[in-house]
Amino acid sequence: MENEIFNEPRVSKAYMHLSVPLVLSMVVTLIYNLADTFFVAQTNDTNIVAGVSLGAPLFTLLMAVGNIFGQGGSSLISRLLGQKDKEGVRHVSSFCFYATIFAGIIIGIAMLVFRVPLLYVIGANKGTFAHASSYYIYLAIGAPAIMLSFIHSNLLRSEGMSKESMAGTIMGAVINIVLDPIFISALGWGAGGAAIATVIGYLCSDIFFAIIVVKRSKILSVSIKEFKIPAKHMGQIAGIGIPAAIVNLMQSVSIVLVNQFLLPFGNDKIAAMGIVLKVSMIALLLLTGFAFGGQPLFGYYYGAGDKKRLSELFRFCICFISIMAVFLSVVIILFAPNLMRCFMQNDSIISDGTLMLRWQVSTMVFVGIILLMTIVFQSLGKVVGSFILSISRQGIIFLIVLAVAYYTAGYMGIVVSQAIADAITAVIAVILFRKQLYNEFH
Repeated sequence: MENEIFNEPRVSKAYMHLSVPLVLSMVVTLIYNLADTFFVAQTNDTNIVAGVSLGAPLFTLLMAVGNIFGQGGSSLISRLLGQKDKEGVRHVSSFCFYATIFAGIIIGIAMLVFRVPLLYVIGANKGTFAHASSYYIYLAIGAPAIMLSFIHSNLLRSEGMSKESMAGTIMGAVINIVLDPIFISALGWGAGGAAIATVIGYLCSDIFFAIIVVKRSKILSVSIKEFKIPAKHMGQIAGIGIPAAIVNLMQSVSIVLVNQFLLPFGNDKIAAMGIVLKVSMIALLLLTGFAFGGQPLFGYYYGAGDKKRLSELFRFCICFISIMAVFLSVVIILFAPNLMRCFMQNDSIISDGTLMLRWQVSTMVFVGIILLMTIVFQSLGKVVGSFILSISRQGIIFLIVLAVAYYTAGYMGIVVSQAIADAITAVIAVILFRKQLYNEFH
């Protein structure tokens, strides 16, 4: 166990030790997402690109449920480690592992049973239905494997094993990237091939993580005998994990609604937005990685009652993440046309996508603040604040802004709605911090 990192005198060094491997795994995940979009786009079929883009909310749904146990469990485990409760850690980790497998099976079956109506709900039409359906079916079959990957990638970091978490994530992404061109183009499986490659990549990560837990971890467990946990622990996992999942679910809902609003403007607009969301992950995943990197430390320091280190860590993170966010926004805004051109040589999609992309990343400094504040609330076990932020940026605030902006400004309203929602949510995050967490840091 690498618990010594939690006792590192320099908080910034401990933070970087945990954050950098996570960010590197995020970068590889980003490369995978871009490669996946690239290989699909090379078919030069707008309907295939749009069909795969429509499948994004389904993947986000699986990630959301996985994160109920991944983020909820890791938050609790960090605090239990700060309290020196190793027995509690073993039971929580075993519960999260098996609960996720069970949930994945149930969700996968439900997705297959309600396939046709759900495809129309997410925005499939005559031109995209076959491609979206092919992608959807294999995601549903692989639901348990996809969801399970979010468990130990989170729990291992809570133990201080960020490098092992990174290795498993990178391995799965690399396998996915290698299989993409084979399945999509060489074998001619199209959108379905992209989904199959995704599932195989996540399954390989799951196997790797399980081996690490069994062979190297001294506190995590996959023993069915340690599955049972007390009600208070289950409440903490749900109280923190569900708001974390809501972030992903709200993201799914927002993408579906954006696609529905864009539908009257043509499939090329949906395809452009699909590419834009992938490219904007450049900034979003990096900021998410650095925000999540501090989660084990925030939880450990809070569990140990170390306010001095807790405050020092927060100040460092807010400065570092804000600077990173501004830098990423500027770079992407400057090179937006070039980034769009990397995926499709279609003048209309490049033009539309450039405008969408610039607005999408213009408020990344606010996104960085929101992400950090959300992670702090989760790490400290503050359910109310975590819940409010989870339903705001891509939830209630975004949906209200999207509706108002669309009916007042039409197409342009859709384009600017996320930026407006980011600014409003950042203000809410700061107010919540002042009211609910200020005393915990002083």
